[in-house]
Amino acid sequence: MTPWFDLGAPDAGLLPAALVASCAVCVAGLIGADRMGSGTGRAVMKLGASSCFVALALALGAPGSPYGQWVLAALLLGWLGDALLLSRREPAFLGGLGAFLLSHLCFAAAFLEPGPLALGAVAVATLVALAFGAVVLRWLWPHLRPSLQAPVLAYVAVILLMCITAAGHAGTSGRWEVLAAALLFAASDLAVARDRFVMPGFVNRLWGWPTYFAAQLLLAGSVAGACVATP
Repeated sequence: MTPWFDLGAPDAGLLPAALVASCAVCVAGLIGADRMGSGTGRAVMKLGASSCFVALALALGAPGSPYGQWVLAALLLGWLGDALLLSRREPAFLGGLGAFLLSHLCFAAAFLEPGPLALGAVAVATLVALAFGAVVLRWLWPHLRPSLQAPVLAYVAVILLMCITAAGHAGTSGRWEVLAAALLFAASDLAVARDRFVMPGFVNRLWGWPTYFAAQLLLAGSVAGACVATP
């Protein structure tokens, strides 16, 4: 059995490590394309990086377990969201928001799949999430048009639910990397929100892209090892 995200394990092969490296190269290229204002380069590098995290989950056997299937569905929805968010038009933004909302629900379902969540971790995470969500919404609300208030509120609620279930899963399984990935995902969404609603600029992409793709790689890697299908 391949240990948690041990891409160098003898039975893992070189493909997972190559996919992680390729994703990192694409992310660096994406940051460069953003800096130069190249729309074509941005599309190629972003979708290249997204394709790498989907391929990583497949290479690590995602279809072979219910947990992996939920994660794979979430990653595919993330790929779709990445494609839609290449445009700054509101319909595309709302489509991307919807794709990522469904992605977070799939991740939450994956974290519920292996068994009961650690109630202590869930309780603490819920308190932190409520406080954090209130701060984020207070920050964003003045910048939102009325047509975007309900979608953004729903999205914040769902990503916080994903983080809470990740905490409960980590508390039960000891797989704290899953919680780290959820928190990185939430951090990357702050960069998206700041760029979209508050203060657009390259600096948002400079930290938003690495946190987002690191989160997706960790979540893709989580299909290996601890959550495998029962024969």
